[in-house]
Amino acid sequence: MQDPDHGQRDEGVENADDIVLDEVQHKIKVTKFKGMDWITSKKCDAATAAEMIQNGDVLGVSGFTLAGYPKAVPSALAARAEKLHEAGVDFQITLFAGASTGDSCDGALARAKAMKLRMPYQSNPSLRKGINDGSIDYIDAHLGKMGYLVRTGAVAAPTVAIIEVSAILPDGRVCLSTSGGNSVCYLEMAPKIILELNTRLGDSCIGMHDNALPELPPHARPLAIYSAGDRVGEEFVRIDPNKVIAIVENDGFDEVTPFVEPDEISRNIGERILDFIRFEEKSGRLPKGMAYQSGVGKVANAVLCAMADDDRLGQIDLFTEVIQEAVLPLLKKGKLGVASGTALTLSESAQREFVQNAEQWKKHFVLRQQEVSNSPDLIRRVGVISMNTALEADIFGNVNSSLVCGSAMMNGIGGSADFARNCALGFFLTPSVAKGGAISSIVPYVSHVDHTEHDTQIFVTEQGLADLRGLPSEERARLIIKNCVHPDFREPLTDFLEYSLKHAKGVHMPVALSRAFEMHLRFLETGKMH
Repeated sequence: MQDPDHGQRDEGVENADDIVLDEVQHKIKVTKFKGMDWITSKKCDAATAAEMIQNGDVLGVSGFTLAGYPKAVPSALAARAEKLHEAGVDFQITLFAGASTGDSCDGALARAKAMKLRMPYQSNPSLRKGINDGSIDYIDAHLGKMGYLVRTGAVAAPTVAIIEVSAILPDGRVCLSTSGGNSVCYLEMAPKIILELNTRLGDSCIGMHDNALPELPPHARPLAIYSAGDRVGEEFVRIDPNKVIAIVENDGFDEVTPFVEPDEISRNIGERILDFIRFEEKSGRLPKGMAYQSGVGKVANAVLCAMADDDRLGQIDLFTEVIQEAVLPLLKKGKLGVASGTALTLSESAQREFVQNAEQWKKHFVLRQQEVSNSPDLIRRVGVISMNTALEADIFGNVNSSLVCGSAMMNGIGGSADFARNCALGFFLTPSVAKGGAISSIVPYVSHVDHTEHDTQIFVTEQGLADLRGLPSEERARLIIKNCVHPDFREPLTDFLEYSLKHAKGVHMPVALSRAFEMHLRFLETGKMH
C-alpha cells in the first residue's frame, strides 16, 4: 500500500480523489463525499456516546498536561454516572491518560464518583481530593513508560479509547489535536473508539504530529531521531473505522490557566540557570547546540522567558514533553528553532492566537507520542539540558516531586525522572521557602524519594546554585545549605548535619534517623517548620 500523502492510491479510500492534500500548506479539502458515509453514520451527541460506556470499562483518553483531551464525552459520562448513582446503580470506570486532563474530564468524573482508578499523572484538585481521601485509587508512573506497560499487557488495555482529533479522513486516518500523549497506543489497543472532533482547531494541527512508537523488545531497532526536528513517523494516525462507535463534535478550548508573568523569585532562578549554562559552555564542559527540556510551572516558565529576553542567546531547540506558552515569546523573537514535545499547552487567548497564526508557526513544532518524547534513549542521544521543579529536596540531593509530608499526593512524578536520569545536564528548581516562609523547600531528608541523589546534578533556588557533580555526601550537604537554603533555615539544617555526622550509623550518608523528619513533624504540629 502506498502512502496517499504522496499522491498514490490508498486501498482504504473508495476514490482517491476523495482527499486532496496540499503538502506545502498542510490543508485538507474533501472534494467528494462518497467516502464520508461511515463518518456521518457514527456522529452523535455526547450523551449518546456516554451511553456506550459500561460499568467497569477502562478508558484510554487523549491528553497531556491539560492539552488535547476529550471534553464533551467525559462531561456527559459524569452526568450519566450521577444519575445512575442516584438510582442505586453502580457505575465506575478506570481512566488512563497521557498525563493530566482538564476539569471537564478528570474533575467532572472525580466529582461524580465515576472514577475507580486513575493512571499515570494528574493535576486536578477534585481528583487529588479523591486520591488523598482514598475514594479513588491512583497509580503514579513514569510518563515515558505508560504506553509500554499497556502495549506489553503489564496493565490492562483500554476497552474504549476516547481521543480528541482535529480532522477525520474518509480512509480512516485522523489528525490528533493539541497533544500526542498515549493516543496512538490507546487507538491501537482498544477494541472500541470514540472520536471527539474539535471543530475549533480547523487545520491548525495538521503537519505538527509525528506519530511513531518505539519497537518493543527484544532486539528493538532505534528510532532515527538525532535532533529535535527529526521526523520518523506519520502525520496522521491510521485507525480501523470499524472500531469507531461514535464521533462527537466539540468546539471547546483546552482548560489551561492564563499565563502569568514570572515573579521576581522565578526570574532570579531562571537567570542563575542561564548564567551557569553560559559558564559551562565557555569552560568547554558543555557543547553548544544542546536542546532544552522544561517541566511545568511558573519557575520553568521563567527560564523560558529569561531565554527570550537574553540577547546573548542564539536560536534554541526544545526536546521536551510539555511545550508551554512561554515558548511563544521565543518564537515571536526568532529565537525558536524547533520545539519537540508531546503537548502544546496554551491558555485560551494563546490557543486563539495559535490557530490564527498556525500556517506560519506550526513548522516550528513537532508533537510526538510520549513514549518518544520521553524516551531515555532519545534524551541521551539528542543531548538535553533538563529543568524540573522539586516539591522538596534534601541536603544530600534527593528529590521529592510528588508527595506532601510523605503521603499526600500532589500531582505525581510525571516525566521528570525520564529526563533527570538521562539528560546531559540536569537542574532541579524550587523557591527556597513556601507558604510565606513557613516551609523550607530544603529539608534534612525528603519525606518521599522520587529522584535519588544518584540522578540529581544541580540545585537552584533564588538563594543560589549548587553543582553537586563529583561531590561526596557531606560536601553536597554543605554546598546546598550554603548556596540554596533560605537564611531562616540554614542553622537548623547545619545542626542536623553536624548531629548526624556524630550519631548516624555511618558517615557515608550521615542521616540521624531520630531527627530526619523533625522539620516535617513540626510542620504537622504547628504549621511551621521552624
